[in-house]
This record gives sequence, structure tokens and C-alpha cells, in this order.
Amino acid sequence: MFTGIIEELGQVEKVERSADAARLTIRGPRVVADARHGDSISVNGVCLTVVEQTGDTFTADVMAQTLFMSTLGSLRPGSPVNLERAALVGDRLGGHIVQGHIDGTGTLLLVTPGEAWRVLRFSLSPELAPLVVGKGSIAVDGVSLTVSNISPASEPEQWFEVSLIPETLTATTLGQRVADDHVNIETDILARHVERMLAVADAGSKRSHS
Repeated sequence: MFTGIIEELGQVEKVERSADAARLTIRGPRVVADARHGDSISVNGVCLTVVEQTGDTFTADVMAQTLFMSTLGSLRPGSPVNLERAALVGDRLGGHIVQGHIDGTGTLLLVTPGEAWRVLRFSLSPELAPLVVGKGSIAVDGVSLTVSNISPASEPEQWFEVSLIPETLTATTLGQRVADDHVNIETDILARHVERMLAVADAGSKRSHS
């Protein structure tokens, strides 16, 4: 489990590809300082397992499904990435509960700059749109954010906005994002549980009346 509070802006050192997987080597001195084999580290919001570490880098394997579901397949040597170690029991929960199991990706539609802040608007797929609410929590590339605005339910193309403070702009990759960039999105786990409960209840109701 993670909190969505990014600890370090790391960098991809090496990408080794195979037919149905990839192995990433990432530089992140802070997150590697106490990392051990088998530890979990969030890379742009995706929970990866440390399989090797040397000095200030760690290596993790990424399976085909994760490459398909996320933006990790587009990473290249030199790409910046958001890094966060798994939360410790008893730590302050500064962000929100983030599993590192993303729901899919979104596209940056619009960047609105302010004097010291920036508003980013992202697309929402039809499957994820019901799980996102105004003032609710969402993780974008692993960053815990609050939804500042959302499209009306009647709009055919759904979107949501987040407002970024200077700290978020400089401490994460979101400050470097431009229109048409793709990002990893993880909706609030509570919303996903409610959606599943309602779906199961609805299915049970239909069976009982059939």
C-alpha cells in the first residue's frame, strides 16, 4: 500500500525488453537506501517488486498485462518517474490509500496555467467515469490528488481536473506533462468497492426475479 506522496523523482537507467515483459532499472537513491529484495516500490503509480539493487538503482520486472494497462511500456532510458516506497504501519497518511494497481490510463487534454499553480484536465474512460467524484481522491502517475472539477454526467466525453501547487509541479513528473501525454490513473479504492457491491446486488436481484 502507498499514500500517493511522492518521495523522489527518479530516472530510468535501462530498459530490457522481451516478447511479453520488460525489466526496468531505475535510479532513485532515496527509495533504494533501505530497499531489500522483494520490497514494493511505486513507479509512476504502478507497484513493482525489487528483484535487484546496486548502489542507488533498483531493478524490477514488468509483466505483459502491466505494460498493456499502464504507461510503463513507453518508458525509455532518461525518462523521469515518480517513486514511492510502500507505506509503513503507523506512518501518517498524508495522501490517501493507493494500492499501486492502476485502473488504466488517461490523456492530458488541457493545461491551464496560473500565477503559481496549474490546472490539468485529463480524459476519463466510460468505465472509470462513475468512480470519480468532485473533491474526491485520485492518483495520477502515483500522485495523490484531489479532483477539483469534473465533467457533467451528461457530457459524452468525460474528464476531470486537478489543481497543482508549486511543490507538486517541481517534486513530481506532473510539472513536465503537456497536452496529449498519457498518465496512469488509479481511482479511489472505496469507489471501486461500492461499484462492485452494487453490481453484485443488482445481479442477485435480477436472478431472484427471473
